[in-house]
Amino acid sequence: MDISAAIAEELKIRKEQVDATIKLVDEGNTIPFIARYRKEATGSLNDEVLRDLYEKLIYLRNLEERKAQVLASIEEQGKMTEELKKKITAAKTMVAVEDLYRPYKPKRKTRASIAREKGLEGLATLIMEQTTTVPVMESAAEYISEEKGVKDSAEAIEGAKDIIAEETSDNADYRTYIRKVTFDEGKVVSNAKDEKTESVYEMYYSFEEPVNKIAGHRVLALNRGENEKILTVKITAPVAKITDYLEKKLIKTANPNTTDLLKDVAKDSYERLIAPAIERDIRNELTEKAEDGAISVFGKNLEQLLMQQPITDKVVLGWDPAFRTGCKLAVVDATGKVLDTKVIYPTAPQNKVAEAKAELKRLIKKYHVNLISLGNGTASRESEQIIVELIKELDTPVQYVIVNEAGASVYSASKLATEEFPNFDVGQRSAASIARRLQDPLAELVKIDPQSIGVGQYQHDMNQKKLGEALGGVVEDSVNKVGVDLNTASASLLEYISGISKVIAKNIVQYREENGQFQSRAELLKVAKLGPKAYEQCAGFLRIRDGKNPLDATSVHPESYAAVKELMKKLNFTMEDVKAAQKQKMKAQGTGAEKKTEKKTLVVHNANNVFGAAIANAFKTGDSTITKTSTGSVGTLEGKIKDKKKLADELGIGVITLTDILKELEKPSRDPRENMPSPILRSDILDMKDLKKGMVLKGTVRNVIDFGVFVDIGVHQDGLVHISEITSRYIKHPLEAVSVGDIVDVQVLDVDVAKKRIALTMKVKQ
Repeated sequence: MDISAAIAEELKIRKEQVDATIKLVDEGNTIPFIARYRKEATGSLNDEVLRDLYEKLIYLRNLEERKAQVLASIEEQGKMTEELKKKITAAKTMVAVEDLYRPYKPKRKTRASIAREKGLEGLATLIMEQTTTVPVMESAAEYISEEKGVKDSAEAIEGAKDIIAEETSDNADYRTYIRKVTFDEGKVVSNAKDEKTESVYEMYYSFEEPVNKIAGHRVLALNRGENEKILTVKITAPVAKITDYLEKKLIKTANPNTTDLLKDVAKDSYERLIAPAIERDIRNELTEKAEDGAISVFGKNLEQLLMQQPITDKVVLGWDPAFRTGCKLAVVDATGKVLDTKVIYPTAPQNKVAEAKAELKRLIKKYHVNLISLGNGTASRESEQIIVELIKELDTPVQYVIVNEAGASVYSASKLATEEFPNFDVGQRSAASIARRLQDPLAELVKIDPQSIGVGQYQHDMNQKKLGEALGGVVEDSVNKVGVDLNTASASLLEYISGISKVIAKNIVQYREENGQFQSRAELLKVAKLGPKAYEQCAGFLRIRDGKNPLDATSVHPESYAAVKELMKKLNFTMEDVKAAQKQKMKAQGTGAEKKTEKKTLVVHNANNVFGAAIANAFKTGDSTITKTSTGSVGTLEGKIKDKKKLADELGIGVITLTDILKELEKPSRDPRENMPSPILRSDILDMKDLKKGMVLKGTVRNVIDFGVFVDIGVHQDGLVHISEITSRYIKHPLEAVSVGDIVDVQVLDVDVAKKRIALTMKVKQ
């Protein structure tokens, strides 16, 4: 099989893109590195496509390896034919290979193998030939043997039928047909083991749906109900059609001596041997497909959660709510440093509200707290009521955000949290985590096992290894898209950077502690176990602010520094200008004010722009590849290049790399999370009983699942927007229209206070 061609066809990309990617992967390059710094080779394939490509590459390589094992085994048995070899070589799936190998696969003891040991193969052959002119009962008498354990003709015939049934079951063509017919025409059927049992699976107590139409989330729900011993689940097939097919395949001629026997064989082979195996195959296939779908949704939800916009420059009070044990508080400064921790008891059974408010006012005043980050766990409703009352009593503006605390308790009890906060108890650690996940969701959430973050469905029922690998890839891609500050990043964040292992991450932190802050990316090569290959993979994703080389603060890879310096010459400015621009940017953070440097006048247009203004004012060159620009207008650098191909050739880089460099010079180290919706900051409370049908509210999407989305509208009970209520246009999946973290307008359709259910629509009617 031409693996590259097969992958290219499936992913609808060019074969040369696949070949280049495979070569890069085999050379030890990571997916984030290939996606960001090898676009020239891959034709700008993004990380999602690259991961799909890698997954398919592993599968097809394993398939080819299995084919080689099967071919060798059959050759060793001396049973290989040219036709069989051709079929195995051409097989495109593991299932097809195993079907072809089945007749030659060493088997445990079966009824057929016992019959063969009794010497009944000759009788089986006689029946299959269908030419005998005497009753088979008479022919079977020749096989009676006390020594071999065949006591009469009837037993001989049953043994011969067992042999034929197994050979029929082992026929790859028959299995392929039966599998397809069952998939196309069969039904998934479930029933309750006890209809009187109350459970969440009541809709499946008498349920059936075509195999080829059943939704993935229903497959996973049925599996869970079956595992919990609530449901019985089976697949029904068009039995009459299948047995008729097998009879036609087995019965070559109408012979009264053999026809009825072969009809019995067809029925027995299907019911006893083929049907159970096909049902297992199809259920496994449905489960695998459902898991893949659920993992994909989980991955997209996780990415949106990780890529939430950070809240910067705020002193945050993290609040981990509880009843009996008290509410744990942690005050965290704008850099994430924990300044203070306390435990208050405003909730039942202590109800020390006045004392709690006094302590809160003291903390807010002492540390100039701007924002309260409240976890949404037990006692959060009661805590929110106290926070709202408190805000009304304060003479300084303070707002609050309800944060999904999923995974906070897992983190707070982890070895990592113990190392980070050795003197804190689990409650204090949890409160600190709740505060930090508002300040920088990515940096905090990477400390938690992705499966524990709570943005999926049925995540505990699926293949944990596959789920873990997929979600690990999502975290890795997200961290590398954003990049990390080399001088402040934790080991848990660093280990997700391309090319950095857990050991190297710890070594980086240790080096930093022993030698002070990194002054240049090149200094990474002094870190233990971080060699040239690891440096190549990680350097572009690690940022150094105020370092020796201003390019170290950008996503420009060190391998392109020489080209950037040459580009600067063509643009008629130097690294000193860049450093000056950086300083001006830091001074004029977000002001848009015009600043002066010693060499040139720079216009700082926004907080992200380090080089853009310098470049805009530095187009003094007569180079034919660059268009002159008016002072004070940054615009896009790409638009100022007359001939990108010519300029790229002169710089010794590709056009795509040049384009990326120009974009980075315009907005160096731009945080891709800036475009994500900001969290909704609240200062008042809304109760579920306050909701009325038709009310329009603004909410945050907390989770996306196959049949809809859950939206936080600030009442501590997320409302469900069914897929049919998301948009007026037809969509196959909610992710086509909405993502985790989106801020959306919703209208209340129905409220069931007793069952704590809120039905919402995004098709808002004013």
